[in-house]
Amino acid sequence: MSAHSSPRLDSRRIPARPDLAAAHLEGVVVAERYVAGVRMEVMAPVLPLKKSAGFDKSLETEALRGEYFTVYEAGDEGWAWGQLERDGYVGWLPSDALAAPRAAHTHKVSAIRTFTYPGPSMKLPVMNTVSIGSRLAIEEIKDGFARTSDGAFLYADHLAAIDEFEVDFVAVAERFLHTPYLWGGKTGFGIDCSGLVQIALDAAGVTAPRDSDMQAAELGEPLEILPGFANLRRGDLIRWKGHCGIMLDETRLLHANGHHMMVAIEELSVAVERIAAKSFGAVTAIARLP
Repeated sequence: MSAHSSPRLDSRRIPARPDLAAAHLEGVVVAERYVAGVRMEVMAPVLPLKKSAGFDKSLETEALRGEYFTVYEAGDEGWAWGQLERDGYVGWLPSDALAAPRAAHTHKVSAIRTFTYPGPSMKLPVMNTVSIGSRLAIEEIKDGFARTSDGAFLYADHLAAIDEFEVDFVAVAERFLHTPYLWGGKTGFGIDCSGLVQIALDAAGVTAPRDSDMQAAELGEPLEILPGFANLRRGDLIRWKGHCGIMLDETRLLHANGHHMMVAIEELSVAVERIAAKSFGAVTAIARLP
């Protein structure tokens, strides 16, 4: 996703408008009124977060089941304006799928995608589909199925304890191979370039910002761009203006992209040549995580 403004005054992560701002920003930004906000939980499998209220508006990012969202304004048309807690993204969510936080989360979805059922059997009709990174409160695990606090059942092996983390974020990203490209997406049903980086790192216990320009400014230590990219290794992050990818090894790039319209693996040299001929231009930075 492309850049909008400087991080310090970035409207994507500062809950402030001319008419309304979060109470903690009083004295920092000018607004007509300031509100404390109400902490809510996303109860749907996934919700679209929009810059403006309305299903016909462009998707900015997505909120997953179990994410917390501080509501600063409840609109009249079924949308709420506020801020996601996990990555700080600000925007509008459908308010009918938000509720006061319930039981504490004990587990998270570790499979790229999975189903919920009304009972502990894979032969029952599917209730919903949930994606990796979703947080759940599990009350019981028995006979291979986990029961959530609201009575849904999931295959237990598709879950991990809330404090359990993957050791290789690149392996997580690789499991998204062939997932359709979706601008603003961050699930196993559709994902964009920076969403892939964010979700894979989240599974490894690393909190990452949402958009590619944020990630370029805040993730990893910069590497020198050498001729032929001779110094790369698995896990290095490759950045263009408005695009990013993950090195699978010394020469191959894994990225969600609009050329293939899915998560794909290709030789970095091929991707660099193709992207340079388009609006993204040359590689702007390379970063290595600790």
